[in-house]
Amino acid sequence: MKVEPLNLLKFCLSWEIECDRMILLQHQHKEKRKRGVILTLQGLQKLEAAKAESELKDNNGNRYTLEQMSDRTRLAINTVMKIYAREIGVDRSTLKRCFSAFNLVLEPSDYSWVFPQGEEVEEPEIAQPPEKEEKDIEPELPGGQVPLNSPFYVERDSIESECYKAILQPGALIRIQAPRRMGKSSLMARILHKAAEQGYRTITIDFQLADREIFQDLDKFLRWFCANVGLGLQLRNQIEDYWDELFGSQVSCKMYFEQYLLTSTTKPVVLALDDIDRLFPYPNLASDFFGLLRTWHEEAKNREIWRKLRLVVVHSTEIYIPLTANKSPFNVGLPIELPPFNSEQVQDLAKRQRLDWSAEDANQLTALVNGNPYLVRLALYHIGHGDVTLEQVLQTHNISAGIYSDRLQREQWNLQQEPDLLAAFVRVLKSGTPVELDLVEASKLQSMGLVNLQGNLATVSCQLYRQYFGDRFRSN
Repeated sequence: MKVEPLNLLKFCLSWEIECDRMILLQHQHKEKRKRGVILTLQGLQKLEAAKAESELKDNNGNRYTLEQMSDRTRLAINTVMKIYAREIGVDRSTLKRCFSAFNLVLEPSDYSWVFPQGEEVEEPEIAQPPEKEEKDIEPELPGGQVPLNSPFYVERDSIESECYKAILQPGALIRIQAPRRMGKSSLMARILHKAAEQGYRTITIDFQLADREIFQDLDKFLRWFCANVGLGLQLRNQIEDYWDELFGSQVSCKMYFEQYLLTSTTKPVVLALDDIDRLFPYPNLASDFFGLLRTWHEEAKNREIWRKLRLVVVHSTEIYIPLTANKSPFNVGLPIELPPFNSEQVQDLAKRQRLDWSAEDANQLTALVNGNPYLVRLALYHIGHGDVTLEQVLQTHNISAGIYSDRLQREQWNLQQEPDLLAAFVRVLKSGTPVELDLVEASKLQSMGLVNLQGNLATVSCQLYRQYFGDRFRSN
């Protein structure tokens, strides 16, 4: 075929233009790859503080090696070195991954953008809108604390904002109470995070980590308690220098805080006490310790040193040990009771998991589990992954083989370990009206999430439990 000279010339010119365009795009792409972020001084200090806290808690106080940092952040050693050098820019997603490894949220004030010389600065958020990032987010299998940077954490009305304001007050005391798996630890972590952003020192004492014999003796328990607070403040153990048998363990503990722990820093100290329910089976010890906490809270009204201390107390059950009104920390401070999710919150959470749910869909799941956050998130996780449909979750005739089977079997096993508790629950299960229970039994069943209480009157907490346990304990 004969090609006309004019057509051949046009073809060559268009090919040359296209080649020039491709070279320009490649050049621009390389220039864009040079963009990145580096830590600000504030961001570096924030990361270092969280890293130091993690080293004390998870690495026996030893500094992380580069290899350990690489394993924890899932970043290459060379990338970790770049982040700390603050000279070469890295992708913002890389910095977010590094922060999330230490339960931190990357804020705009934690980094600054760097650009090639001579390139115009563009607003980075325009080039990478949040909607695009959300598409890459994978649903989280629920269990334990919801990570600080999780898009699936649901705020409940004004609870979070009230706690954030309260923790800034000198001598603050926040009491968080709710059954298990209702989000207590997740809220506690966010209160501590807000306090840390203000430069406060934060410490968490989890009483589930204490050996059983610690609770057998008040003196041993208070020494253990003081040692753990000192560890959280990165202080040497000097208990022997302050403990005086003549004054007794409670006064000695107070002196240790007053003369050593609280004077070691000019910043407020936020002390979170998680799972204090562990103390309830030891009423004498619990009564003395809770009286001590109340004393410290009252001291903050009169003495500057105690204004530094802010307390966050977390428990699953109602307090069923006898405490006099003026010695109880449970009738002062800010009380927080975490409610279940309502249907609007369930629908919003489904939307975050990219599920197109109607209000009726959300209503049905909410009714089945009474808005229990863990049970809601478990259903959304499996529905989002395509393991089941909402219709299958709602089919109560096959509950024992469904997505809730492990949780239900575990609750059944827990009940069978305490025959009296099982008998009390069966009474509630078989009754069509609220049942009056012993205070201790009512509190334990409520802490397990199996019943709702109005005073001492109990009802089964949700349709899921009524159906499952009704089938198994019908003949009891």
